Amino acid sequence: MQYTVIKHTGSRYLVSPLPLWAPAPCVLRGKIRLQGVSTTNPVAVGDKVEVADGVIKVVHARKNYIIRRSTNLSRQEHIIAANLDCAYLVVSLVLPRTSLEFIDRFLVTCEAYKVPAVILLNKMDILQKEMPDEVARFKEIYEGAGYPVWETSALTGEGVERLQAAICGQVALFSGVSGVGKSSLINALDSDLGLKTGEISDYHLKGKHTTTFYEMFPVAGGFVIDSPGIKGFGLVEVGREEVYHFFPELFKAAADCRFNPCTHTHEPDCAVIAALEQRAISPERYESYLKILDEEGGKYR
Repeated sequence: MQYTVIKHTGSRYLVSPLPLWAPAPCVLRGKIRLQGVSTTNPVAVGDKVEVADGVIKVVHARKNYIIRRSTNLSRQEHIIAANLDCAYLVVSLVLPRTSLEFIDRFLVTCEAYKVPAVILLNKMDILQKEMPDEVARFKEIYEGAGYPVWETSALTGEGVERLQAAICGQVALFSGVSGVGKSSLINALDSDLGLKTGEISDYHLKGKHTTTFYEMFPVAGGFVIDSPGIKGFGLVEVGREEVYHFFPELFKAAADCRFNPCTHTHEPDCAVIAALEQRAISPERYESYLKILDEEGGKYR
């Protein structure tokens, strides 16, 4: 029988034969732990595996995954989740404010590893009253780039029914920086889950993320992977000459560039620069592109 990994803590795992929800513990031993693994976790939540006598024996090929490199000195690579139908990136425009560069790095990874992405603009109970212009600009940037932006609020329930309908039949990842309300939003999808949340100083900012492990839960007829908050999002295995491929609006415009290859930074008759000047590409997204392009390190050569 094929199982899906639904939780891992160190060398211990929980697996279940989806869609049946029947969690069973197991461990990982032997060759799988050693065979050419460069990441901190050779097996990730969402992986399809075969188990015998409580031991993972086989890990099947992944259809996709989300991977990040730590931005600290360790530079370790970690697979966040695998075999996803959608990644929901939860963001906020109030403390903690999600930086656009973080959003763009996450989206680049989704494009590179073929994971459909939806942006959940959370805490709309605050934003629609206090920051309507910033909300409009944010949606202009990312909807203009081709990404769905859904307005949500764990407090008022805004957007929850839409999410419940979308998640039905999916394996979905919820990700984002700490404090944006990932766990609170998942709790709003299913009040019986009771995932831990934490308070932070501003009384508006309910639901600071206290998740410490990657874990999958049955929610709304589908399965949701809750994840620890991420501080930084280093890219993995994205060549410098490929970066623009993973910005859909840049890739579309680049078809009309005079030169190939083109870095879209200084070349004459560059269609990307022309689109930027015409505001068909947002300066915010282009700035993220330049920062990724100029990032130091062997992965971006």
